[in-house]
This record gives sequence, C-alpha cells and structure tokens, in this order.
Amino acid sequence: MRKIIRGPLPAPLPLACLTFTIAPLMMAATPARANDPAPSAVPAASAAASAADTAAEEQDSPTSVGTGAHDRGNEIFVTARRRQESSQEVPLAISVVGGEHIDSTGSFNVGRLQQLTPTLQFYSSNPRNTAVNIRGLGVPFGLTNDGIEQGVGIYVDDVYNSRVASATFDFLDVAQIEVLRGPQGTLYGKNTTAGAINITTNQPTFDFEGKAEVSIGNYNFKQAKAAISGPLTDRLAARLAISSTSRKGTIYNVVTGEHIQGQDNLGLRGQLLWKPTDNLDITLAGDFSAQDANCCGSVYVRTGLTQRALNRQFEALAAAQGYAPPSRNAFDRLTDLDTDLRAKNKIGGASLRVKWDLGEGSLTSISAWRFWDWDPSNDRDFTGLPIVALSQNPSQQDQYTQELRYNYSSDKIDFVVGAFGFYQRIDTQGTEAHGAASSRWNINPGSDTVVPPGSSGCGPTAAQQLACNPATLNGLTAYNTQYLKNTSAALFGQLSWHITPELTIQPGVRLNYDKKEGYYLRQVFDSAGNPVLTTGPASAIKTAQLAIFTPQEISPEFSDWNFSYDFTASYKVAPDVLVYATYAKSFKSGGINQNGVPTDTQNNPILAAATVKPEDVDHYELGIKSQFWDRRATLNLSIFRTDIKNYQANVNNGQFGVLRGYLANAGAVRSQGVEADFSVRPSERFNLYANGAYTDATYRRFSDAPCPPELSGGTTVTGTQTPGAAGVPNSLSPANCNISGQRLPGVSKWSFSFGAEVNNPATLFGKEGEVYFGYDGSYRSNFSSNPSPSAYTWVDGYSLSNFRLGFRAESGFDIYGWVRNAFDQNYFDQLFVGPGNTGLIAGLPGDPRTWGLTVRYGF
Repeated sequence: MRKIIRGPLPAPLPLACLTFTIAPLMMAATPARANDPAPSAVPAASAAASAADTAAEEQDSPTSVGTGAHDRGNEIFVTARRRQESSQEVPLAISVVGGEHIDSTGSFNVGRLQQLTPTLQFYSSNPRNTAVNIRGLGVPFGLTNDGIEQGVGIYVDDVYNSRVASATFDFLDVAQIEVLRGPQGTLYGKNTTAGAINITTNQPTFDFEGKAEVSIGNYNFKQAKAAISGPLTDRLAARLAISSTSRKGTIYNVVTGEHIQGQDNLGLRGQLLWKPTDNLDITLAGDFSAQDANCCGSVYVRTGLTQRALNRQFEALAAAQGYAPPSRNAFDRLTDLDTDLRAKNKIGGASLRVKWDLGEGSLTSISAWRFWDWDPSNDRDFTGLPIVALSQNPSQQDQYTQELRYNYSSDKIDFVVGAFGFYQRIDTQGTEAHGAASSRWNINPGSDTVVPPGSSGCGPTAAQQLACNPATLNGLTAYNTQYLKNTSAALFGQLSWHITPELTIQPGVRLNYDKKEGYYLRQVFDSAGNPVLTTGPASAIKTAQLAIFTPQEISPEFSDWNFSYDFTASYKVAPDVLVYATYAKSFKSGGINQNGVPTDTQNNPILAAATVKPEDVDHYELGIKSQFWDRRATLNLSIFRTDIKNYQANVNNGQFGVLRGYLANAGAVRSQGVEADFSVRPSERFNLYANGAYTDATYRRFSDAPCPPELSGGTTVTGTQTPGAAGVPNSLSPANCNISGQRLPGVSKWSFSFGAEVNNPATLFGKEGEVYFGYDGSYRSNFSSNPSPSAYTWVDGYSLSNFRLGFRAESGFDIYGWVRNAFDQNYFDQLFVGPGNTGLIAGLPGDPRTWGLTVRYGF
C-alpha cells in the first residue's frame, strides 16, 4: 500500500541538480534513500523481504513536489563517479532527471529532455543525422560522418552506445538519467570530451511489482508502457518492459496525401538477475527498438540571394519549370516532396554485467554487443520537382565492448580503475539518382535568358541544349559502398583523497589508443547503365554528369595514442555548502572522412583531407553547491571554459557533386559560460524551480571555413581578385571564409527551464489522494542553423509552456490531462540550406500544440 505523507514535511528534499540544470529534474527524480543501493544495484536475496516490507510503508508517494518527485525525506543519489553518493556531494556539473518526471512531462527521448536541461542540445533531421551536444560541444552540426567519435557519450546501464541514433528512441523503463557536463574520460569507458548521458533503467527485483501507462492525444497520439518484475526463484529475478508510441505526422504532403514526421516506435527490454551468493550479482539484459515512421522531410521556409547568376537562383529556376512551393508560410506545415520517405531504424543488443562485492571494494565487468540497422529514403532537393529522384544510404553496425572496473571506498580514499575495449564495424550501401528536372536545374545554359515552361529548347549553344534536355542527367546514378573498422582501448582511473573531512583532492588519468580503417567507393552510371569515368574521351554530357557525381575510391586510415588527465579539488565550506575547481586535459580521437573527400581540378581525390586530427581539449570549471532553509532550498552555480584546438568541424558542400559534407579541422574553438540552478520547496504542497545557462561558444580561429550561401555560388576568385558583396548575383565568390569569432551552430547564448507544482488532498472515485497542477516552461535565445553562420539560417528564440492537471492516489493510480506547447508557439527545430547554392532554405518546424490524457497505475 502506498502512503501519501500528510502534515509537516518530515525532511526537506535535497534536490539533485548538480551545478545547475536540475531543479525540475531533481524534484522529478525518485530519490534513493541513504541505505538504498545505487539504482543499478539490487538488494541481496536474503534482504529482499525486509526491504520490501519497508518499501511497502514508504513507497514512492506523490507529495507537493511539482515535478512529480516523491518525498522520502532523503537525498537523491547518483552513480556519476561509478559509486553511489549524494548528488550534492559530487564535485561535478551534473543534472539528474527521475523516471517519473520523464513520464509526467512527456520527455520520452533525448530530444524532449533538452527542454529540461538548458545546456543539452539535440538536433535531428532524421535518426542518422542526429547531434547531441553539451555546452555546444560534442559532434559537428550537420550531416553525420561515421568516421569520428561523438563527444557526448550515451550509456545505458553502463553500456556505451556509439551511434547517436540511439538518442531518437523512446526511453524504456528508466529509473533516472544523469547528464554529466565536461570531459569524463577518467571515469567512463569511452573518452567523451564534452560530457555523458548516463541512463539507468529499473532493475529486476525480488518483490513482485509492476506498472502500466496509457496515453492518448491529438494527432492520433497513442502511447502505452508496461513493466513487470519479480522473483523466479529465491536467487533469480526477472524484469520485462515494453513501450509503444505512435502519432500522425505534423506536416501534410500535398503530393502523396500523407502526413509526415510521424512517430511509430516500439521498444522491448528484458533482464535476468542471478544472485548465486549475497555478494555476487549477474545480470543478463537484452533489448530491441524499432522505428518505422513516415519520415523525414521538410517544408519551404524562404529564399535568400546568393552570388549565383540571377537566372540560376531558386525563383528563376522554379519559374522555368512552372514550379511553386505548396505554401510560402512554413507554419502551414505543407510540403510537396516527391520522393518516397522512409526512416526504418532498428537498434538492439545484449549485455552481461557481473558485479562482485569484495567488502570495501567491488569488481564490475560489463560485456556487451549492440547492433544498428538503418534503412532510409530521403528527398534531398527539398522540393516537389524530380531533381534528386533517390537518396538513400542504408547501413548496418555491430559493436562490441568490454569494460572491467574496480571500485574501492574507505574513510580516507575512494578510487576507481578500469580497462575498456571497443570494436565497431559499419557497412553502408548508398544509392543516389537524379530525375527528369535535374538537367534544367543544375546545368548552366550560359545565358541570362529564362526558358519558359514547355519550351522545346534553350537556344543554339551546346550548354543550352544540354540544360533543356532532361535525358542529360535523368537516371544518372551513383552507388556508394563503404565500411569502417573502429578499434579503441583504454586504461583509466580516478582517485578521491579525503585529506580532511572538508578537503578532497581528486586526480584522474587515462591512456587511450584508437585506430580507424575505412573504405569508400563511388561508382557512377548513366541512364543506360554505362559507367561514367574521369578517364577516357571528354564530352559535354560527361562533363555535366561528372559535375553531379564524381567516381572516387579511397581507403583512409588513422591511429594514435593519447594521454588524458584531470584534477579536482573540493572543499566543504559548511555542511551543506561545497565548492570545487576542476582542470581537465583530454583528447577526442582523430577521424577519417568516411563519406568521401574533395577533389582537385582533375577530379582526383585530395588524400590529405582523408583524415582529421584529434581534438586537443583544455577544460576549466569552478562550482558551488549549496542548500539552505533546512534543505528546503538548493542553489548551485558553475562557471566553465573549454578550449579546443583542431576542432572537428563539418564542411557543407553547396553543390550536388561528389560530397554533401566532409570533416575538417578548425584552428580553435572556445565554449565558456555560467550555469545556475535554484529550487525551493517550502512545504509538501508546493515547489518551484528555475534553471538557466549562458553559453558563449565560438570559433576562435577558423580562417578557411566554408562560406555561407550569401557568399557562395559565383565564380571563385583567383589571384588578386576581390570577392563581391554578400547576396549580389553574378558576383565573384571567395574560395573560403574567415568565421573566427562567430558562434558555433546550434548554440543559444541564453537558455532556461522553469516550473512549479501545487497539490491539495482530495478524494476521487472513492480513492484518497491529491489533485495537482503543474507547469514546466523553457526558453532559448536564437541560434545558427548552419556550420558557417548565415543571415538566412538564424533560428529565432522561442519559449514553450507545458501544463498538466491530474489526480494521484495512494493506491498507485494516477490520471492527468496535459497540454504541451500550450500557446502554440511557432518555432523551428532546424533550418537547412538547399543544395546548389540556389538560395533555397528549408526547415523542420517544431511540434505545434499537443494535448491528451494519461492514465497510470503501479503496484
């Protein structure tokens, strides 16, 4: 029986937001008690019965916590440093989100989690092209390249997920999520230089328990979740969880009559816990997730003038073929993409975790295999014209990891030492083809004359005839074959030495080895199936075809050792006030350009561009964690600065040609800022939180960056020629641009999350409980949606408001109505520069107002 706490607050809840982003999170988290095991641990079988009896009296029960947290009068515990400890005792910038808060706010994947954690950035045009960054750092903004590492590590029950696509799946039976900010290489298996997202799922229990939840809403939203756990024998327990989400898309395709950008997700997770002895836990886990939505597309947003000839820009090219977008207002949410859209995505795997308690220390082994199958189809021209008829790059990944860790704790010393091994194999088979509208769109007829629709010819010149003949490029097809072998190994460790009860110093080290071997082959064929080669006799048709697709074959390789270290000193100024300072030196592994490299004037690959150097990271941080008013209030602050040399940047190509994008090293990047969190809970009936971050993330030195669209498309300058003004047609274009001092893409200078909840005792359907009303809001200022900031791709700042009203009973019953983006704010998740330097800007609108009802029951 669950018991709702009445009367005076037994003990204020120390919120879990470390250096900032967590007030709601903390309040949302279901706190572990001081005598409870870490979220990933399970009580010994012999102790299970007594633990169950205690839990029956004190089981998570809703109180005044606005974010749906449950008060047991104790602290929130985390495992960020690979051991269980109070979040306020950890000298680390960390955000903690409880599983219940994830459910009650509809934050069922990382994309929605960013509304609760202001320094987390998430961008996804489709599952493969997904970026998860912290403080503006992690992976380059734009097209995904398999040849580099992600700077933000995603871990589920200690298992590293190497593909960011895993972030697009629904959270499944989650206990809590910790977002660690800053380099984490001396604690975590993979050397994640920007931070880590540590997801802990609910573990098998030796008490029978279960929960179920059903939600319905507009846009035909349907979501169901269920989990059940219990003993199979006195030494063997099992847990099974399932989740299903579906929703009609929010964009209507006038060509196909279908809604796109929908959701169709299924997730399964099963776990077996065997305790042959009281000090040995062996957990076997398996999971599978699938997505099969009608996805992913875009809408027309605007056009902006480039330096191309005026007759080669979007409006003239569209008029020449009698084309107009279905709407000039992006928030009509209409598109006319004429290529089949597909985003089939499957991720799963199995893991074996062995934890042996040795008294003061414990030995942990995690062996895991994971797979990822990606089957896409995209419309790469962003229009309803058959320019790009086919664009798809399906891939298959297998990854194997082995981590061995020893943790030791005593009054004076705590430490963790570990070894980590990683192997990954990715195979990709790409197909790209152009359609009947490609010739007129892509071939310059050499005249400013705009050819009327239906005209039989452009004029007497060969270029004009080529441009007006659909057969020139129609059916031109490129087949891409590539693979990647990625091997990594590391030794790491971190020591906490408690010099006095107040003063602790914490050094950490990491020795890392990385090796990448790649292969890329592009073969090009005309509509008759004849190979199009860079060798042999030249012709006007062949030149036009090679400008679209250029054959290429490369075998890039990279390998290197690096040594990382960090040092943290923390001091307890008072029992509830901790100050700390950190310096970290880390490296992000070098990489290879797995999607091809630029070519020279003879169409030969520039092999010097096949590899990118490692990022060299220097990180500094100061923080204070404090609680006051009998721990009813929490205030945490941190300031940070991260300097990166040889930052791995994404370079976008303005043409359809050999490359959509490739990697290059920017000279230097800096991210610095301030993070703050405040939360207060004056009584069990009310709580309030506010989190904020100021992030100044800029290129400090990038003098040879790709130019934005307004400085592209014209004839490239040579010698002493002077480039033309931005956005002036028929101008000379610079070969590259100096964007030093400009902001990194995807980063808002200001971001906030805030909210509150109030409740009151009530009776409904004969059940005693409480009625509650909650609000969660977020705000972020404008950000650039292009690797090189462009006047055409700034996304305006926006604010979102979410409300919920419901009743929860002491029996475990909970029913509530919710509305998200309550004021129907129009905003963009991302903007895209159309190919070909035509000035087309497409975009992905954020979700409109959604509303629904959720019913939940747990026992």
